[in-house]
This record gives sequence, structure tokens and C-alpha cells, in this order.
Amino acid sequence: MGANTAENTNLRLKAVLDVLAEEVWTGEKLNAGAVLGEAIARVPLNDHERELLSGGIPRGHKTLTTATAKLVKAGWLVKGRSGWSITDDGQRATVAFADPAAFAAALDAGTPVPAGTPLPTAPVAKPEKAAKTAATPAAAAEETPSTTSKVAGKAAKLIEEAVAPVAKAVRKRKPAAKAAQPAAAPAAAPAAAASAVSVDTIEQPDAVAVAGDFSILLGAPANWAPQYDEVQMELDQVDQLWKIAADIPAGFYSFKIALNRSWDENYGAFGVFDGPNHEVHHGGGLLVIQYDHRTRDIVQP
Repeated sequence: MGANTAENTNLRLKAVLDVLAEEVWTGEKLNAGAVLGEAIARVPLNDHERELLSGGIPRGHKTLTTATAKLVKAGWLVKGRSGWSITDDGQRATVAFADPAAFAAALDAGTPVPAGTPLPTAPVAKPEKAAKTAATPAAAAEETPSTTSKVAGKAAKLIEEAVAPVAKAVRKRKPAAKAAQPAAAPAAAPAAAASAVSVDTIEQPDAVAVAGDFSILLGAPANWAPQYDEVQMELDQVDQLWKIAADIPAGFYSFKIALNRSWDENYGAFGVFDGPNHEVHHGGGLLVIQYDHRTRDIVQP
């Protein structure tokens, strides 16, 4: 464990890459939340990092989730629709920067992986198993998934217990689109309303997600992960706005709008592609977010 949160976070970032590199070796696929949980299991949170922030999320967990953007920027990690995956360069980084201090320095300085660095040929984050994996790769492939799953399960349980007091009260979502419909409207009313309202119908994406630092409070396994069902918005066919609403605690939150369950197309403040985060000072209670694909920006409810 490092001397402070910054050092611990770098150790956990290295653990994230190590876990993903092991997936390549074992064939096991963990979701983003389990990868983060495994990294925290390998580098446990200290007392300061276990403190819950206003959003009900452990300080160290939020710091790590945000810091994974550095791995993406380095070209070592891809956050895709089906989860996180390590790139070939990311695998080579686990070899070239095996020493934690060298890894942290390379990541902070943007040092490229040296040319000619080979891909790892065995799990890199379990030194005590290196002899076993080198001698019997097949046996190691059978052993590692069960071990990793157990550790990831414990880590996920630790995080779940940490956020449970807050998350339990806020997991029930209230779709804004449904709330906006008149309660006594007859069955034919939606179609009639759609024709009565003058709204341009445009080609919409298949999915729109609110990906931010409060995703766990919506029930998702991890923050900043647009692939999960819990953070998907619903399209209101009447006004052509994507909407989501949920009860969350008071706090300062940030998020982006991500399309089609990935970061390939995302919009930040003022509808800027891959722009700065939207930010909201929430007083607690129902938070409603609406997105207009015509402007690529959020609108006030």
C-alpha cells in the first residue's frame, strides 16, 4: 500500500491493467465494477479512502474510477459497450512498467511503451503463481478464474456494504417520461398528443446514457460506465427528449451524455463532442436530467 491516496490510486490503476491482462490469459470476463473491485481488493482502501462522500461513494473508489481516464488517454484501456478491455499496448505496459514506481511515472509523464516490448505470456498480477503458470498453463487457466472471482466477489461486497446505507434509499428510479404523461389520459391520448405538439422528429440514437460519478446511486455496478441498463435514459416520443429521474442525496455531481452504450460518441457541457463534464449542485431528492439530441445538450426540465 502507498503512503497516500495518490500513490494508492496509481497502484490500483496498475492493478486494473493487471486484472484485464489476466482476463486475456484466463478467458474470464469481469464487468467494470468487478475490475474496480478486484483492484481495490489488491490495494485496500485506508481509513481516509473509506470515508463516504456526499454521494454515498467511498472516497477511494470515486478517485480510482475517475483516474481510469488516464489509462484510456494512454491508450492502454478501452471502455466499450460490453465492458472494459486492455489494448495490446496496455498488455505491454504491464511488462515494460512492472515496477509500481516506474508504472506511475510512465503514466503521469505519458511515456510510451518501449518498442519491442513483448506481450505478457502469463498473469502479471499474481507473482506467487508465476512458477505454476509457467509450468502448467492449462492448470493455471483453470485455477485463476475461480480465485479471481472469489476476490472480486469479496471486493464487490465490501463496496456494496460501504454504499448500502445511501444506495438502499435511492435505487428506486422514477422514469420522468412516464411522470410527464397525464394520469387520466385514455389509451389513444399519446398518439393524439404527439400529433398535436409541433416537434421535429429526428433520427435518434439507439441508446442514451447519463454516465457520471453518481451511476452507482442509480444501481449501476460502476460509475462513468455508459453500458449499464441502470443509466439509460428513456425517449419521450412527444417532445423528442431523452429523460431520466432518480432520488439521490444532496451533493455536487458531474456527468456526460454517452450514446449507444459506449464512449465513442459523447457530449459534455454546451453540447460539445467529448467536451467538459456537465456539473450539477443537487439539493437532494429527485434529480431530473433531459437530453435533446437536436442540440446534443441537456435542457432544463
